[in-house]
Amino acid sequence: MIEPSLSYVCGISDEPLRYATIGQAFDATCARWPNREAIVVRHQQVRLTYSELKAQVDAVAAGFVALGLQPGERIGIWSPNNLEWVVTQFASAKAGLILVNINPAYRLSELEYVLNKVECTALVTAVRFKSSDYLEMLRHLAPELATAKAGALAAAKLPHLRTIIALDSVTNSGMLRFRDLAGFKTAQAMTSLADLAAQLQPDDPINIQFTSGTTGSPKGATLSHFNILNNGYFVGRSMRFTEQDRLCIPVPLYHCFGMVMGVLTCMTHGATMVFPSEAFEAKAVLEAIAAEKCTALHGVPTMFIAQLDDPDFTRHDLRCLRTGIMAGAPCPIEVMKRVLNEMHMHELTIAYGMTETSPVSFQSNPDDALERRVSTIGRVHPHVQVKIIDTEGRTVPRGVKGELCTRGYSVMRGYWNDAEKTQDSVDPAGWMHTGDLAIIDDEGYCNIVGRVKDMIIRGGENVYPREIEEFLFRHPKIQDVAVFGVPDQRFGEQVAAWIKLRESQQATAENIKAFCQGQIAHYKIPYHIQFVDEFPMTVTGKIQKFMMREAMTEALGLSVQKTA
Repeated sequence: MIEPSLSYVCGISDEPLRYATIGQAFDATCARWPNREAIVVRHQQVRLTYSELKAQVDAVAAGFVALGLQPGERIGIWSPNNLEWVVTQFASAKAGLILVNINPAYRLSELEYVLNKVECTALVTAVRFKSSDYLEMLRHLAPELATAKAGALAAAKLPHLRTIIALDSVTNSGMLRFRDLAGFKTAQAMTSLADLAAQLQPDDPINIQFTSGTTGSPKGATLSHFNILNNGYFVGRSMRFTEQDRLCIPVPLYHCFGMVMGVLTCMTHGATMVFPSEAFEAKAVLEAIAAEKCTALHGVPTMFIAQLDDPDFTRHDLRCLRTGIMAGAPCPIEVMKRVLNEMHMHELTIAYGMTETSPVSFQSNPDDALERRVSTIGRVHPHVQVKIIDTEGRTVPRGVKGELCTRGYSVMRGYWNDAEKTQDSVDPAGWMHTGDLAIIDDEGYCNIVGRVKDMIIRGGENVYPREIEEFLFRHPKIQDVAVFGVPDQRFGEQVAAWIKLRESQQATAENIKAFCQGQIAHYKIPYHIQFVDEFPMTVTGKIQKFMMREAMTEALGLSVQKTA
């Protein structure tokens, strides 16, 4: 029996967890709804049924096998949203490969780090995205591509990477073309693929997603078939999804929001995935919803705000919308009201989670009152346990603030090749310590009230100050630096930095930003920079970032938004 006065909740369900692999679940869906539309990619003018998508997935999976990629090996994908991303997601799962999601905004140092950290043997890459020339960056890291045989790369800086597969119409030196993968399949490869289906296990690792850490370098959260398949299914169930639904997915596939809460939610319910563009564009989203009669839409608050503020918003018929998810940052109540009334999303839900928990732990119900959907993150997900603890690890009473901890099927297997950081996050009893401060009320609704760590959430992107600080320490003129978040009307939070220069050195904010350009993702580059002679410190010499945040917020004339 659960002591009702304690901040412990356990999600119940009349439906058991699914003990299956991604491949098994995908095949079952394709067999059940072969002629239903599976995916629409508007910017590529692609439209496939589940049977047609299965044909492409199986051919590419066989191609991976024919290339000699072995079960358990890591295959990276570095690309914005497109058909090939989704095909690779399912094909790699069928081939027993572990898909490594690489942020499309990553630059040289970040790309080199993640490829080597998990020892990627293969990489599927776009040609370019926005201002990033992916192939040029790869040639910079691996000049050996110029003379390498495709599939047999031996690069000094990327010692584990053998195969680069480009999403390009032309052939590039040392690389294969994605469009040619299906042609590599052989009868033997197809037989091996069928054998693998019986050998792969639901608890096998299937996906590595990088989450930056407070101690610097990104950590590879390792997720299993069982983790993400079930989370995707129960996310959809919370939205009352059926095969009749059509989900508009403007959120990135490299993130759990896109590949789990988007792709796997649709796949497990036989629904249709609709991709409006390779990256978020408000106009493209509105056009896609109206043209494709989407019933659901995902996004972070800034995306919804951009759509509502689009000059042509009223020209689009959005009455087809019913549900969806807003997550990634607190939602202002006025924005929620407009989404419900002007976008007709009367069953919109709020979700909360983290990559390490596959990701969703809490989600509101379509029937929850508006106030509940704005001021809380809903109630605990089915089959998930949550407790709120104090600094000594004891479960606190209901209504008392503490750190939110999660346990259950959704908790990651660990950080790839990093037992120490895994032990820091997941305790011996299996509880994932989220670092978020939360309160659970008497009805089981949860409210996030702060963060134990100093993570910044900028427009739905998790930004970890220590990672940026360690990069800035490379600057020859910088003696010390502290990075923190300040309120921002558009993104929720914006990255700010206080910098102490070395004696007799001079620099401008533009100099610092130029130093970051092309080396770290654009959203990590400090937006506000202030040069100081000293930092506010505790008596033990610890920097007091909250004082810096308050001082800079006041100096910039910013107001702190009330958060859920």
